Amino acid sequence: MSARILVVDDDPRIRESLVEEYAAAGYEPLSSGVVDEAMTIVRQQQPDLVVTDLAMPGADGFALIGAIRREQQTPIIVVSVRGTDHDKVRALDLGADDYVTKPFSVAELLARTRAQLRRTGSSNILRFDDLTIDVEHRLVSQGKKEVHLTPTEFAILQLLATHAGKPLTLDRIITRVWGAGGATRDSVRVHMGSLRRKIEPDPANPRYIVTEPWIGYRFIAEPL
Repeated sequence: MSARILVVDDDPRIRESLVEEYAAAGYEPLSSGVVDEAMTIVRQQQPDLVVTDLAMPGADGFALIGAIRREQQTPIIVVSVRGTDHDKVRALDLGADDYVTKPFSVAELLARTRAQLRRTGSSNILRFDDLTIDVEHRLVSQGKKEVHLTPTEFAILQLLATHAGKPLTLDRIITRVWGAGGATRDSVRVHMGSLRRKIEPDPANPRYIVTEPWIGYRFIAEPL
């Protein structure tokens, strides 16, 4: 079955062009020009990836990213003429997975699309040394021993592990796990400490979850 790609852009020419490109590449494209309709499509048709502009009438792309992240983990690629660091950081902190600045190469966008679909659809089981994370059944094991995590701890671990090697900010962790404004940074640190005590062979010298000073945390896929 072809992956469903939702294209959200208020410019009908860009929207139609991207729909044609995705269809030609073998995907099943969906489209919308407004955020409210896009969220209805997300809920009803469950696209595999969302490609969205930021500047739109009424609710904008930032609002769409936040709305999706409060409900789902669907990958999101931002395609926008707004290329400032502030816009990029805000979109990524809200939960976007990638950011492409207009004008852009269609070949590059398709490559980034393939990368996101591979990351989310490659496997429901993540393995790192002795640590195994079964995403579908929400089970974690250390060697042959099951590790009992709370739902919040599992959500944090899954988020970090699926972004292995990439630093995640505290604000992004909060948005993806609790939703915008759903927790404090101190609360993240408390849960992280508990998670480390359960999965780290030596919590004082973390193997898997390292602290990125002034940023947040990073999951290490391979031993340092």
